Amino acid sequence: MNLFSMTTRRDPYPLYDQLRATSPVLHVPGPDLWVVFGYDAVKRALSDHEAFSSDVGPSRGNSFQWLLFMDPPRHTKLRAIISRAFTPRSIAALEPRIRELTRGLVDQIAGGIAGGIVDRAGDRSLDRGEFDLVADLATPLPMMVIAELLGLPIDDWRQFAGWSEAIVNLGNTIAGGDAQLASAEFMRADAEMTEYLGRVIAARRTHAADDLISRLATAEVDGERLDDREITRFCQLLLAAGTETTTNLIDNVMLCFVAHPDQLARVRTDPALLAPAIEEVLRYRTPVQAMFRATTREVELEGTKIPAGKFVVAMIGSANRDPRKFADPARFDVTREPNPHVAFGHGIHFCLGAPLSRLEASIALGELLGRFTHFELASPDWPPRTSFHVHGPAELRLRCQRTA
Repeated sequence: MNLFSMTTRRDPYPLYDQLRATSPVLHVPGPDLWVVFGYDAVKRALSDHEAFSSDVGPSRGNSFQWLLFMDPPRHTKLRAIISRAFTPRSIAALEPRIRELTRGLVDQIAGGIAGGIVDRAGDRSLDRGEFDLVADLATPLPMMVIAELLGLPIDDWRQFAGWSEAIVNLGNTIAGGDAQLASAEFMRADAEMTEYLGRVIAARRTHAADDLISRLATAEVDGERLDDREITRFCQLLLAAGTETTTNLIDNVMLCFVAHPDQLARVRTDPALLAPAIEEVLRYRTPVQAMFRATTREVELEGTKIPAGKFVVAMIGSANRDPRKFADPARFDVTREPNPHVAFGHGIHFCLGAPLSRLEASIALGELLGRFTHFELASPDWPPRTSFHVHGPAELRLRCQRTA
């Protein structure tokens, strides 16, 4: 069974179940990967930064100046710069704007379902009663929100989405995909982003605004200003990591609701269940399936010794289905309590944007459920995302009816 096949990307959970039971720490000889499947082992790999370094970069052992791939103390200092943008107060202040953006996108969907021609991408329109959740809401909404946080024009969200996809697909340079193509696409996107963001950064150094790029342009670490390359890497990470989980989360919630109409009925009856339903989707269909680490010394996990200097893939999606931690883990239950999933990571790299992702998903799904009924898949064979470490549809066409 191929851990990195397209079939597995659609439904990796049967394979996870098998490997947790037979090979909880699996060595994949070709790319020399050590893949970890159990909850406790994954949690340790994510949190024990002394034994499991984050300095892995998108290519083996090559630091890439992204916060995600840094260890303390530099990680601690750089994370502090952007953490103020993701405080509870800061996130709460974004709610009216997120709701405004969401309603605008849902209005366009509703117009298409009513039979109007809605041509936003320049080359397609919505069919009556059917829309693509990925393209019409789940991708543009988080892109627009992150763009505004950074201080970039939201009308450029499609360009940002293309760059984000190239960044995410770097995971295929590790295993399970066309590494040469992924590298080439990222190099092209990196050059475009460097040129685009370079102009913005230069403008903010001269005239600061109330946005994250201005904050980065004026920030100091150890008495030195961040250079343009470091700021660009910050922006790249936020455009990818700040949108990826939310996009897949919104899509995966609807996949779960369509597959479990009884659970959707419970949420419609009691809207307060939407928040725990989102947490259950984070566990049940984890948007980001894996995170990467490198051993700094020999480490023993699940009775297996991993040598020093090895690349470790912590399979979060498998950890969130571990029956040693979750009762009846294959059951989708919007009232599950407790639900200690690790969908947003654990330890010093716990996702800063987790509250923002939850808020965006809650608003988006609340609007969808309030405006439409009778959701069903237009086709059961939805295509999965191409990068092996994320989980969700590349396209999700839904049929539904407007409530009014």
